[in-house]
Amino acid sequence: MLAAAGTAGVAAGVTGWVTGIGTSTDRSEAAASGDPLTDPEQVSSRDGVLALTLTAAPGVSLAGRSTSALGFNGSSPGPTLRLRPGEVLRVRLVNELDQPTNLHTHGLHVSPEGNGDNPFLSIEPGQTFDYEIRLPEDHPPGTFWYHPHRHGYVADQVFGGLAGAIVVRGGPDLGTAADRPLLISDISLDGSGNVVSPGPPGRMMGRQGDLVLVNGQHRPVVSARAGTSQRWRLINTCTSRVLSLRLEGHRLAQLSSDGMFLPAPVERDRLVLAPGGRADVLVRPQDPGDYRLLTDPFDRGHPGMGGMGGMGPGTATATGPITVARLAVSGQSSAAAPLPGPLPTPPNSLRPGPVDNRRQIAFTMGMGMRGPGMNFGFDGRQFDPQRTDQRPALGATEEWLVTNSTPMDHPFHLHVWPFQVVETSTGSTTPDTLRDVVLVPAGGWVRLRVRFADFPGRSVYHCHILDHEDLGMMATVHVKP
Repeated sequence: MLAAAGTAGVAAGVTGWVTGIGTSTDRSEAAASGDPLTDPEQVSSRDGVLALTLTAAPGVSLAGRSTSALGFNGSSPGPTLRLRPGEVLRVRLVNELDQPTNLHTHGLHVSPEGNGDNPFLSIEPGQTFDYEIRLPEDHPPGTFWYHPHRHGYVADQVFGGLAGAIVVRGGPDLGTAADRPLLISDISLDGSGNVVSPGPPGRMMGRQGDLVLVNGQHRPVVSARAGTSQRWRLINTCTSRVLSLRLEGHRLAQLSSDGMFLPAPVERDRLVLAPGGRADVLVRPQDPGDYRLLTDPFDRGHPGMGGMGGMGPGTATATGPITVARLAVSGQSSAAAPLPGPLPTPPNSLRPGPVDNRRQIAFTMGMGMRGPGMNFGFDGRQFDPQRTDQRPALGATEEWLVTNSTPMDHPFHLHVWPFQVVETSTGSTTPDTLRDVVLVPAGGWVRLRVRFADFPGRSVYHCHILDHEDLGMMATVHVKP
């Protein structure tokens, strides 16, 4: 069942490639806006098992209109899966697309082998596959998500709408009035509701859609009362867009990063989430009013090809802030709800102590690599599922220096084994907690520590600009006893 596609086919219902390069068009005025935020369907475990069928197919409602976009079980995002540490997730994946797909449980610390979180599986059109994923008894509670990971098709399928939240239950009682997953995505739709796909230059840049959506809605309204608090589980499911989030009139009290609790809440004026990244925050309104949740433009760099301009449809570049959602606060002015005290003890820091091995891994892109045109990869090589790129030993703690000499930022994501950021070229500091996505700046580097304490097997690390992943910016890691 191992498979590697050289170039992506076009997702079911997606229009042909747009080859022109020009100024992107804002189609947001055509979308229905301002409806109350709705939560995706919730599916919870029972007697230690969460069992469900997920059918991937085109034809869902987005931003209040019928579209050819993709969804699980007829909706985008798909159902939110809620289970506890030690429980089993059983998913029957039904592929009703016209191209192969599979399923990745992003951020879960689970086995990558067999019918687990295996990125090398390929479920062909019309096929069904049964996943069985067992969470360890000590799996941390937090916010994770699922999406396709069939190489060569990932960007089309995630941009098309295939994503859903996973909540591992547990942790402290925060006394919140609401606990809501907010899956933030972007997409481009033409006048007929078809998904617009970028041309080759747009894929090199990494596509950004004209519409920024929350739970499939355009600028939805979140209702709250002054003096209460809400837990927002923010998930960046965008294919390429870095979210630079701020909430007018409020500071966001960050509880976690990539599903891992911080030692204590940290109040922030701005929260930056790379593609694939997550953060749980407390929103604590004090005064009645209407406040916008905004994402500001974020300069990701460029592929180094002059004159590429706006990249054409499917790669919209904002010149100002985008309204993501609105917070409507009612009631009388009140003191802010109190912050919780210390949060559950995070995993032991990997900063002190010796390491068993050191590696240097480089994001690379250019004309001199294997294959025609601009090529993307690691260490000068494009992805090859048959090749093993890194061979850590089971039980080892390793230090990885991830460098980026390219003119673009690249989010680095490692499956299965979370890592700790111990040093960056920008001098930014991070709390002593584990993560699974980190943004490596153009011309910069990050130093990570990874403990391969359990789960032998074979998986991948890659750029989470999903067009770059599909173009070859992915490599394999095989952990052996």
